[in-house]
Amino acid sequence: MSLDDLRKELSAVDERLVGLIAERQHIVAEIGRNKQTSGRGTRDYAREKDVLDMGRAQASELGIDPNLAEGILRQLIHSSLASQERERVIAEGAGDGQRVLIIGGAGKMGGWFTDFFASQGFATTIADPGLEDGPGCFNNWTDAGVDYDVIVVAAPLAVSGRILAQLAVLKPKGLIFDIGSLKSPLIDGLQELHRAGCRVTSLHPMYGPDTRLLSGHHLIFCEVGSSKATDDAKALFRSTMVEPLDMGLEDHDRLIAYVLGLSHALNIAFFTALAESGEAAPKLAKMSSTTFDSQLLVSEAVARDNPHLYFEIQHLNKFGLDPLDALCDASRRIRDLVANGNESGFVELMQNGRSYMDLRG
Repeated sequence: MSLDDLRKELSAVDERLVGLIAERQHIVAEIGRNKQTSGRGTRDYAREKDVLDMGRAQASELGIDPNLAEGILRQLIHSSLASQERERVIAEGAGDGQRVLIIGGAGKMGGWFTDFFASQGFATTIADPGLEDGPGCFNNWTDAGVDYDVIVVAAPLAVSGRILAQLAVLKPKGLIFDIGSLKSPLIDGLQELHRAGCRVTSLHPMYGPDTRLLSGHHLIFCEVGSSKATDDAKALFRSTMVEPLDMGLEDHDRLIAYVLGLSHALNIAFFTALAESGEAAPKLAKMSSTTFDSQLLVSEAVARDNPHLYFEIQHLNKFGLDPLDALCDASRRIRDLVANGNESGFVELMQNGRSYMDLRG
């Protein structure tokens, strides 16, 4: 067969593959509706394992890489779950015409919450300085009023604290929550709202604005004096598969200093060292190794994200310097061990790290 003939044959196979994927998705949609009717959960881990095990076994029998088969099936499962979760959110949505104001709704995470509430049947209003006044849109949030069932503060951290304090003066009757990745700059405003008798709580979504499937992701809830307000906020996500995590306001920032602050700083240090490596920089860009590529992938995502937000996360966290000092200390220790040829000390560091990772697992 000629190369053109082989390519036509391959295209025909690809078309059949796409058709089979479409057929699979139709069946998945029926399964999702059946689960909703019977009250069963969206995710079934035992069933997923059976599908993956079957795929690996069949791949081995057919002489193809089992990892390839598993990877394709995992992607199909992920897409199916995302569709089922989205349809369940719509079907079970508690909006029913209730009104929600999203302050900062034109931003990335603000946009995610706008879409989420709209899918539940809420009448959504967006207030953001980047918008012009129009139907359902306000340039200044104070022009939107506060007569809403839910108010979400999704503005930058430095601004959110002031907005929360202003809301405390206006005393909205609806549920109020922020989605800030730090709570230190917001505590005063949150507590003012609580003292004013408002239904207030504080959220931190541990996922990004491109997230389609909430399964496997955490949503942190920090109570601000009212368990009822926190329960009401949790109820908004009950139809999803997000994993709720309760945390105190003070504990939040101390832990986030490591979860976000340390991981961000490590990646910034990594790509800064590469960028400033002089003549090696263009050669490094063309090189590849398993560890290097994995680290590069994460660092690239950090490098392309909002630098102002990352600075806020580092600068506004009163616990932020401790993990940075720990990172600098760890780097100096590694350098000293390498410079002094101290193999046993180096091995000990790696063994300690392995023990920590084993505890996590």
